[in-house]
Amino acid sequence: MDIISVSVMLFLIMDPMGNLPIFSSVLRHVEKKRRRVVLIRELLFALAVMLLFLYSGERILNFLSLQQEAITISGAIILFLISLKMIFPSKDGSFGLAAGEEPFIVPLAIPMLAGPSILATLILISHQKPHQVGELALSLIIAWAASSLILLLGEVFERIVGPKGLAAIERLMGMLLLMISVQMFLNGILSYIEHLHKVVG
Repeated sequence: MDIISVSVMLFLIMDPMGNLPIFSSVLRHVEKKRRRVVLIRELLFALAVMLLFLYSGERILNFLSLQQEAITISGAIILFLISLKMIFPSKDGSFGLAAGEEPFIVPLAIPMLAGPSILATLILISHQKPHQVGELALSLIIAWAASSLILLLGEVFERIVGPKGLAAIERLMGMLLLMISVQMFLNGILSYIEHLHKVVG
């Protein structure tokens, strides 16, 4: 995968359109002058956590002694489940804070932006391309920057697109992610079959 394709995949997993209503809900009770400052702080926290997992992912997987095929297939399953949630979102799952209380790391930075799904994906791709971590970091920063822009302009997007438009965009992003996950799963199965042939042969 090149920088752009990895960026698109990570952007889809971050799901800024799906997160917009939750971010708006959490920040609604924060003083208006502070909202942008708080949001930028949380976005930077999320980026720091994601970069940490990207650079330490290879060490984690080496420690667990996992095979490439197992990582690819499990990553595909994770993406598949994320895409289903995007296509068929649940009504619950909102995070509430007391009026006037500022979010700090939780729930906006973690788990809304830097959630288990994106962290697992970063571990997976860092293992697949251990010598291209710099390029992967660039892809992550591009995806994060695009997501951050949407979240920073959240009120504008919500006014232009509306709740139904946001839902439609999220479902479309879910469909794209679903196709990526199926392709990743097929690649993992094919790689495992080739590995078996080499072992048997």
